[in-house]
Amino acid sequence: MNTGTKWVIGIIAVVVIAAGAFTFLTAPDERTAGEHLSDAAESLDEGVDDAARELEDRTPAQRFSDEVEDATDGDAN
Repeated sequence: MNTGTKWVIGIIAVVVIAAGAFTFLTAPDERTAGEHLSDAAESLDEGVDDAARELEDRTPAQRFSDEVEDATDGDAN
């Protein structure tokens, strides 16, 4: 394989991975009402705001962002 072909294959691979990641991170929230309530109940020890957030429909990217924010808020609990 020559260098040009390797570059094309590499670019195609990056595009496919990026498209898959975008599709996954923007997917709709498909949790049932019971799952929303269960997640909210599990989040009560983190605060009422976090529990209320679990009742909303949120994409995986939004949920991941919330987890990162919660992990880095400086609260030891």
